[in-house]
Amino acid sequence: MKKILTYVICPLIIIGLAYLIVNSIMEPVKFNKERSAREADAITLLKDIRTLQVAYKNVHNHYAPVMDSLIDFYNNGEMTIVKQIGSMDDSLAVARKLVRRETIKMKVRDTILVDRKDFKAENLRTIPYSGGDTVIMKSVIKTVSGVNVPLFEADIPFNSLLKGMDHQLLVNLNFERTDQNRYPGLQVGSIENPNNNAGNWE
Repeated sequence: MKKILTYVICPLIIIGLAYLIVNSIMEPVKFNKERSAREADAITLLKDIRTLQVAYKNVHNHYAPVMDSLIDFYNNGEMTIVKQIGSMDDSLAVARKLVRRETIKMKVRDTILVDRKDFKAENLRTIPYSGGDTVIMKSVIKTVSGVNVPLFEADIPFNSLLKGMDHQLLVNLNFERTDQNRYPGLQVGSIENPNNNAGNWE
């Protein structure tokens, strides 16, 4: 009986403990790798929202209050574009009045994000990997030093972006961010303080 304990059960216990130790080390590594991949997709989404919000503000003098307005702006809106014909650096062309500027209207979808063939404005509302959770978007006009300043923010909480990943590591990440007075997720813009529409990853 003692030999069975020594030769069979003890090695199984050692193998089991070794597995638990290795797994406890590898789980945070796997979590961080998957988190980085998911954050990259979410950052692309937030940058697209920022690009469209800036264009929306240039047309309407305020940011889109809801995602539906932003999506409709991309799909159906128009922008005024100033096109220069000739070069202002060419003094002879300027002297002969061959340089001129034309103002034309163009569809937003033909002007912004045209290099992204896979871009669909409808996808702006959904947080990747979340199973259908939506991006939280807000816009306000705030008085700063006596001046009305339009502000917006778009938020993707870690609880949605990292859904299905190790629960305890997600709780730890949220606690760490909250403890540092930082948003527990990814965020672009701010309705509290003007930040030039910066993302909290930048």
